[in-house]
Amino acid sequence: MATRDYYEVLGVERTIDAAGLKSAYRKLAMQHHPDRNGGCEDAMARFKEISEAYSVLSDDQKRAAYDRYGHAGVNGGGGGNPFGQGQGFADVNDIFSQVFGDAFGDVFGARGGGGGNARQNGPRRGSDLRYDLEISLEQAYKGAEVDIAVPTTAACDTCEGSGAKKGAKPTTCTTCQGAGRVRTANGFFQMERTCPACGGQGSRLSANDACGDCHGQGLVRKTRKLQLKVPAGVDDGSRIRLSGEGDAGLRGGPRGDLYVFVSVTPHELFERDNLDLLVTVPVAMTTAALGGEIDAPCLTSEACDGRCKASVAVPAGAQTGKTVRIKGKGMPHLNGKNRGDLVVELFVETPTDLTARQKELLEELAASLGDTQTPRNSSFAGKAKRFWADIMGETAQ
Repeated sequence: MATRDYYEVLGVERTIDAAGLKSAYRKLAMQHHPDRNGGCEDAMARFKEISEAYSVLSDDQKRAAYDRYGHAGVNGGGGGNPFGQGQGFADVNDIFSQVFGDAFGDVFGARGGGGGNARQNGPRRGSDLRYDLEISLEQAYKGAEVDIAVPTTAACDTCEGSGAKKGAKPTTCTTCQGAGRVRTANGFFQMERTCPACGGQGSRLSANDACGDCHGQGLVRKTRKLQLKVPAGVDDGSRIRLSGEGDAGLRGGPRGDLYVFVSVTPHELFERDNLDLLVTVPVAMTTAALGGEIDAPCLTSEACDGRCKASVAVPAGAQTGKTVRIKGKGMPHLNGKNRGDLVVELFVETPTDLTARQKELLEELAASLGDTQTPRNSSFAGKAKRFWADIMGETAQ
């Protein structure tokens, strides 16, 4: 499973300063905010990706760890986030409010979290996760069921997600008075952000009262094994959404979603063009000249025991690059109603390692054919003569 480089996500150089970083984030956040895109899921995913990148790069310590160790430096192993990549999505609205202020936060509240000045000490939806899956062209053609292992978060079994030891109770946060957010004044403007003392929960646990397994977070890191059904006809770059298979929610909130991005590995024989499959097949010179039939490989949805081939009629006089289309032998459509074609491109091969007798026969054939049987060569020869004549004429002058 791969995560894009944070600098690439924000479209900035690694040497950019804090002001330039903030400006780049502000521009992208305004462009991709889901409330500006009608709740589009692609925009939401892109917005969360942008905000996750900014949350790391805008923090000097996290940025230094990321620059040195990459994602491992800020996700679980070396940084301040104990829950890996997905948990970075939880505070998207906080980042947005800090950059744009209350006015923008009220208008562009994050999905499921209310406006920029909303209380955050209630249940909160879990983060969405991404998983990159690589499959073969055969699996894309037939469909497949694959087992995947997804690092995610789950409610702590010891404290049942409360974060507290048995019998312990959190106390109201004295910094935010239980609101989960604090306001700061800056001249005529007021800014609101998540309470730094309680992390937006509105309550706090003492170190002695925190659950020893989850350290008071209520969540633990686990690897979930899932069986994914890949539909027949899926294309490279397709996205499959698994609802409720993302990170666990905070304080009893619903789980996020898991987005599986599919990539199809290049095939040694076939290339895909939408629903069509393209394959290049060598043809003997004699077959191309006289016409005949050849076998072309093809995919099939059933076991073929090595006989996955289609018969191709080669017209007499076929040239390299000639294509023959076989209906219904291409990729299936995702809805299962249509199927593309198999497009066979012919490649005429010249024989090699000829015997003396074979060379003699070819010389006799060449003498008997002359120029009349090769119209393309005759046309080319005429154009070449005119070209040379023009060159000689210019030189003479």
